[in-house]
Amino acid sequence: MFQYQSFGESHGPAIGCVVDGVPPRISLDEAYIQGFLDKRKPGQSRHTTQRKEPDTVEILSGVFEGQTTGTPIGLLIRNKDQKSKDYSEIKDKFRPGHADYTYHEKYGIRDYRGGGRSSARETAMRVAAGAVARKVLETQIAEQVKIRAAVVQVGTERINLDNWDWDQVDQNPLWCPDKEAAAHWETYLDTVRKSGSSAGALVEVHASGIPAGLGAPVYDKLDADLAKAMMSINAVKAVEIGSGFETVVLGGEENADEIRMSEDGAEFQTNNAGGILGGISSGQDIVVRVAFKPTSSILKPVATIDKDGNETDIVTKGRHDPCVGLRGTPVVEAMMACVLADHWLRHKAQCL
Repeated sequence: MFQYQSFGESHGPAIGCVVDGVPPRISLDEAYIQGFLDKRKPGQSRHTTQRKEPDTVEILSGVFEGQTTGTPIGLLIRNKDQKSKDYSEIKDKFRPGHADYTYHEKYGIRDYRGGGRSSARETAMRVAAGAVARKVLETQIAEQVKIRAAVVQVGTERINLDNWDWDQVDQNPLWCPDKEAAAHWETYLDTVRKSGSSAGALVEVHASGIPAGLGAPVYDKLDADLAKAMMSINAVKAVEIGSGFETVVLGGEENADEIRMSEDGAEFQTNNAGGILGGISSGQDIVVRVAFKPTSSILKPVATIDKDGNETDIVTKGRHDPCVGLRGTPVVEAMMACVLADHWLRHKAQCL
């Protein structure tokens, strides 16, 4: 019921999206959306692309006198700092690990300027749509609803879970909840960047304050929709719900999230299920981990072919994130918000 459709290319005049299904009379303005976009925008540290985009959002429709009208919400961000000439040398070559080859095979044409539609630039609109989704959740469930993500691994370097501190996430440019690990990662990423290579990242997102009952038993399971949403993000190659792959080594008694009664009702002793049982939210924190691959555009030469099938090498110049997972963190939050808003609206429609 909550839908969004983005449009635009990395080096086109603008990117945008249309968000539909938003209930009327919800307070919304550009400043609220901008707060989330500012967390994702490029050029904020040496560990991200140095493309300078203010990512200033414009509301084109669906909001009147500071409130949603129930009609489609049009959002637009104008591109300001395209340098398309950076890609002229590789316009006939396919970057390994990127979507160049598959786009060419599918459409017979591709926008080589920064990847066009396949560029992570598109994710700015996911963050904008996610901001609208958060407003739906905060207004209709509770202001206490929180969706927050952190980077828990960069390349081979992991955080110490005992040092997890959510307050630290906003204190460093790496979205890291471990102060000691963040300091080490700065040096680690400097080494990766200066070598002309890139690194992957593991992002963990938590949604708290979500009531039990969201989701569906079979085809529209909440965890299935979350997995699909996360896998739709550029450069994501794996998704875990709750304890994920670690559940393979657990016994049934260890994996079971035992339940006791408290003054506030049912109380789960652990959360291996990640807040979702049988495709339906349990009322616990919803926990998802998302793996981002290393950035495909790198300065090291790699073997490839051109559009005529000739073997060659390629070096991708321009401004690229040495670790795309860092700026992917607010995108993961946004996709969590979009899915939860959709399932909340569906739940309201079914269970009046």
